[in-house]
Amino acid sequence: MQRLKNKRAMITGAARGIGRTFAEAYVREGAQVALCDIDLERAEVSAKEIGEGAFAVQLDVTNQESIDQAVQSVVSRLGGLDILVNNAGVFDLAPLVEISRESYDRLFSINVSGTLFMMQAAAKQMISQGKGGRIINMASQAGRRGEPLVAVYCATKAAVISLTQSAALNLIEHGINVNAIAPGVVEGEHWDGVDALFARYENRPRGQKKKMVGEAVPYGRMGTAEDLVGMAVFLAGPESEYVVAQTYNVDGGNWMN
Repeated sequence: MQRLKNKRAMITGAARGIGRTFAEAYVREGAQVALCDIDLERAEVSAKEIGEGAFAVQLDVTNQESIDQAVQSVVSRLGGLDILVNNAGVFDLAPLVEISRESYDRLFSINVSGTLFMMQAAAKQMISQGKGGRIINMASQAGRRGEPLVAVYCATKAAVISLTQSAALNLIEHGINVNAIAPGVVEGEHWDGVDALFARYENRPRGQKKKMVGEAVPYGRMGTAEDLVGMAVFLAGPESEYVVAQTYNVDGGNWMN
């Protein structure tokens, strides 16, 4: 049985990585999915590779006009919106005394403001439809604690967890369930850049930090995008009807709460 049959979804940051993997899973489960990304060309390639049920939409989550146009584009094509996954996000790190306002503004603009105003736009549409919906935000284990070199990113993901809670309590009266997923360390091209930053600031050879964090996971390895799919489908589907304002750790045992 397809758990998301005939559902209409949009996933931000879906041209690659976790977002694309979620799109593939949602299509397998019967949903029609908009792969929303600032890189429209890459999103179009991914949508074509996924096949029927997937299509690309250009989206810059830092721009309100782009957000509104993307939602309207999805609604015009699919006739409505049932699921939003806020996956778009960026990472940076630096010692506290080297954090730049440019880096701070970029991370908060994409990770926090982008999440908030995408939720707002999607919620308005879902409320107008009168049939409820699902919103899933991508948090992180970094939002559960501070880290010496990752102050701003940790703060953005803590904000995502808090926004998830507040939005959920506000929107559940409309039948809109808002929850979040907090991954741990996830294998992929994203981590190559993270590893390079740690190598720079911790004076490590390339690849050492990545190896260390993978070995430190209680499960015994870094996660993959596929490890997150089960939770992403669950939170979008009918089994999560009574789940509200939660952030689920999917991290191989890295964090317990």
